[in-house]
Amino acid sequence: MTIRLVLAGCGNMGYAMLSGWLKSGKLAPSAVFVVEPNAELRHRAEALGCGSAADAGSIPADAVPALVVVAVKPQVIRDVTAAYKRFDDGRTTFVSIAAGTPVATFEDILGDRAPIMRCMPNTPAAIGKGMMVVFSNKLVSDDTKHFVADLLSASGEVTTIDDEGLMDAVTAVSGSGPAYIFHFIEALTVAAEKAGLPSKTAKLLAMQTVYGAASLAAESHEEPGLLRQQVTSPNGTTAAALAVLMGEDRLTDLLTEAVEAARLRSIELGK
Repeated sequence: MTIRLVLAGCGNMGYAMLSGWLKSGKLAPSAVFVVEPNAELRHRAEALGCGSAADAGSIPADAVPALVVVAVKPQVIRDVTAAYKRFDDGRTTFVSIAAGTPVATFEDILGDRAPIMRCMPNTPAAIGKGMMVVFSNKLVSDDTKHFVADLLSASGEVTTIDDEGLMDAVTAVSGSGPAYIFHFIEALTVAAEKAGLPSKTAKLLAMQTVYGAASLAAESHEEPGLLRQQVTSPNGTTAAALAVLMGEDRLTDLLTEAVEAARLRSIELGK
């Protein structure tokens, strides 16, 4: 089978996405070629049945992949991407999952003929529960957009934006968002312990409650606000707790401030 996708970088996120593509059957291992200088990481890809090499120069000379997925750290984007200029004739679409790196950076490296897509995934993609947001330049075909969306769906939910400037907000909400939830679990665990529960029980209650509530919200046809109301009996225990969290919009204001701080930092890093 000819190479349909070249994966540049097989670190945690690259490997997680690759595993999802292969397990879902969306790509055959023989259709993927992985370029990864780290031998240990490269061997992980080989164990999945993919071809691999330490550098882009070892990609078969006759290969014209439909996609080159760039999954490396932002600080090495220019050097890594430049090694793929042989695919800049418009037949190959470049997909970047590097945080804070605008499409213009790739256009500067690859020229004005390269179709380029920018994707912001988050860490739950490693277990197929991620959130992927995609922006494409004008050269990306509709067929390619559908193909990439189908690939990414193996790692979770996929949506698109038409204004790349919104990617900083995406980063602040879904990119950084898992850390907010992890900290909420930490905080709820501490609160449970202070209420007298043993540490192990406190952690289990906090984690499973967040997981169950998020799953219910995702699978229910009801709005989260209505689900909240359904749990809240007038003058009951939940109402007493929500009076603290929702009083003067405390939690909403705190999260809004946090998201804005992350958004502004994303803009700074992008410069």
